[in-house]
Amino acid sequence: MIISIESASCGHPSRAPSTPVLSSILKMFSNLFGLETAGLEAALTALGEPPYRARQLYQWLYKKRVRGLDAMTNLGKDLRAKLAESWEVRWPEMAERHLSYDGTVKYLFRLDDGATIESVYIPEETRRTICISTQAGCPLKCGFCLTGISGYKRNLKPWEILGQVATVMEDAPRREMGWNIVVMGMGEPLLNYDATVASLRVLMDHDGFAVTPKKLTLSTVGILPALEKLMAEPVRPNLAISLHAPNAALRRELMPIEDKYPLEDVIAAAQRYPIPRGGLVTYEYVLLKGTNDAPAHARELVRLLKGSPCKVNLIPLNPAPEIPFQAPSTASVNTFAQILADAHVTVSVRRPRGQDILAACGQLHLKGRPRPSAAAPPAL
Repeated sequence: MIISIESASCGHPSRAPSTPVLSSILKMFSNLFGLETAGLEAALTALGEPPYRARQLYQWLYKKRVRGLDAMTNLGKDLRAKLAESWEVRWPEMAERHLSYDGTVKYLFRLDDGATIESVYIPEETRRTICISTQAGCPLKCGFCLTGISGYKRNLKPWEILGQVATVMEDAPRREMGWNIVVMGMGEPLLNYDATVASLRVLMDHDGFAVTPKKLTLSTVGILPALEKLMAEPVRPNLAISLHAPNAALRRELMPIEDKYPLEDVIAAAQRYPIPRGGLVTYEYVLLKGTNDAPAHARELVRLLKGSPCKVNLIPLNPAPEIPFQAPSTASVNTFAQILADAHVTVSVRRPRGQDILAACGQLHLKGRPRPSAAAPPAL
């Protein structure tokens, strides 16, 4: 099922403003949503207001997640009026909502410059998860991932990252359970370090979205300078490393980033990462038929990870016409997993969700041909 979100007007028909005109209208106002406490303090100080108001504003934006200034009732009317002269509260535009037969929901967001990004809501009996994007597209070009194959446009801003979470939380059915957030959507989060980490701080803040660190996982191919910075952050999410091969040569064929950040260096850094509350680093391994799914590959992976406390998440390929690989057989998946388990490696197999709407791992992508962007791909 596809629901398209379109603007409509009553009375006489009128032509919607073109994208450049609409962008110029939006730029007349600055967005409060996406600012951390320091940014809110600066905005309030410029209006002659005391800094303590920033925390009140912060809670309205991220804990209560109201959509407008009028709803912030513990801020005086005069303050709200002053804010409204140059500030607004705005989330990304949800352009489409796709519902899978298994309950998974994929959201397409259209950003101010026309770029599109996708997020996924995954409901389960005992948990609910939101998968979010940090870039419009991805510059890494992993051969088995539709996101990388589809191209790269730009990094996302904090409000565009946080707005995905806010939209899904507002749209999802009310349930008496917490949220899991996985930063595993479009893009490499550590190539957009500042915006990603700013967003993580708001997500993990008790006065923000209040997602506990152990319920938030960031997935990366292993951008080593940024990973070192992340280790030094006072509050950190769980860590998942996109591995996908048991040796450097095969990983290089699948993931060009291997030339920049070698497999063994990435694993060494990951094992030093301070996981929240004594958890384990996860290594993600997409199984590709006839490429990396043989018993010999499993045994080689055991040797690679020997002595490293960790868990392995096996992901049978979620196919798409543009991906030049095939999904492995169930027998191959089971054999691979059993070899790891017999070697006392903690292993799980990710169950595909939302395959019919291209919402599964590796299937999110830019819509249409990406336009040329003034933003060069971020430095690796």
